[in-house]
Amino acid sequence: MINLNYSRITKLQKENGFSEMQDLINSGTVWKMEGSMGREAMDSLRSGACMLPKKTFKDYYGNTIPSREHLEDGTLGTFQNSVNYYTNY
Repeated sequence: MINLNYSRITKLQKENGFSEMQDLINSGTVWKMEGSMGREAMDSLRSGACMLPKKTFKDYYGNTIPSREHLEDGTLGTFQNSVNYYTNY
């Protein structure tokens, strides 16, 4: 079994075309963009292809986007959700 640490997941994201979306999520930029980008980001978070950063952000409307550390392990946007995704990928 492959050890899926943060570095390995980042490499898998790059190999599978998710690194740009992860960069937009990490910077908080995606939450200020048009709605279709936010929906795409949410789909990536939901699946586990991407994860939330360790920093919280505000979206265009002032809603708080939590950091992955403020969420229950294994839920949408968490590191464990990404581990689950790439384990089964």
